[in-house]
Amino acid sequence: MSASAEKTLLKIGELAEASGVPVPTIKHYLREGLLPEPVKTSRNMAYYSPEFVDRIKLIKQLQEERFMPLKAIKSVLDEDPERARAMVELEDRILERALGGERTRTSAAEVRERYGVPKDVLDRLEEIEVLSPNSRGYSPSDIKIIEAIGRFRAGGYDEQIGFTVYDTLRYKKALEELVSQEVEMVMDRLAGEVSPERVVEMLESGSQPLQDLIAALHTKLLVAELERHRASRG
Repeated sequence: MSASAEKTLLKIGELAEASGVPVPTIKHYLREGLLPEPVKTSRNMAYYSPEFVDRIKLIKQLQEERFMPLKAIKSVLDEDPERARAMVELEDRILERALGGERTRTSAAEVRERYGVPKDVLDRLEEIEVLSPNSRGYSPSDIKIIEAIGRFRAGGYDEQIGFTVYDTLRYKKALEELVSQEVEMVMDRLAGEVSPERVVEMLESGSQPLQDLIAALHTKLLVAELERHRASRG
């Protein structure tokens, strides 16, 4: 190896410092096949391309922030590392915008006073993770859920006739599957193909039509189900 080429490469300690990932972890990535083989100048001396830094950071990000197992990460990187980076960038941008709207908080005392929902009901909704307040109170999406539940209760859907907070779980579970498919679809079709800024715009402009679509489909399916029930008794 020439002296000039050697200057552009990194020893493993330098690679660890540049990537912020410790040497033992880098060696583990090498053993798992997540990194290309380094340039070996002797049995105990190896040099790493500067491109290793970004790849190691991406692996760590996928592992710690996306909770992906190393086998899945290897598969993604072997297939298309640039697409993996695009997916991470898109997810970060969408999450950043979504969290931006969730930062304001309404205190628990104000929520109880404003919406008339009993504390034990709010506590049970938190226990089943329908609501997720923090020490400063409830997020805007929490407030919308509380408002909806308050309107349900005002309309007669209360414990006296058998309706409890646990009825919200069926909607939560159904939506979890729907949202999982939705995120997968967005990532599969748009990551690396459309700029993150444009994707965020599309999601924001589609928010209200999506709510209208779900409401209309719910009405349509409800009517169809009631008609099936009536037919089965005939």
